[in-house]
Amino acid sequence: MNEVVDRLRECNQDRFQSITLPEDDDLVIIQEQLLLHLPPDLRDFLLSVSDVAYGTLQPVTVTDDFAASHLPEMASVAWDRGMPREYLPICEFNDGYYFIAQEGNICFWGPRIGVDEDSHWDSIWHWCEEVWLQS
Repeated sequence: MNEVVDRLRECNQDRFQSITLPEDDDLVIIQEQLLLHLPPDLRDFLLSVSDVAYGTLQPVTVTDDFAASHLPEMASVAWDRGMPREYLPICEFNDGYYFIAQEGNICFWGPRIGVDEDSHWDSIWHWCEEVWLQS
């Protein structure tokens, strides 16, 4: 995890620091809004690299209520489009979402295909390394 965080920090393109990292209290509020517990890997991700802007993908953030990447808004839209409620989107992509399950694994969901079992990562950090850093 630390190596991936370091690589993302090196690649950060947000030179104006327009996105800020949340604090634990912010994540409590987000959980209350979602009515779901945040998986530990997602909490770590949000607390350590959710301020990083890199490449073409825009993973979820929690500190700007008006950002397209704001987790409660992205989750609301994803669930409205049919993504199962127990999943939390971590990044919108094409016509679907990369999501994290409560167990911490990452998959892709699309409205026409459902959960794509062929796109699977064991953790958000594997996804960061293999997908986000490659975007």
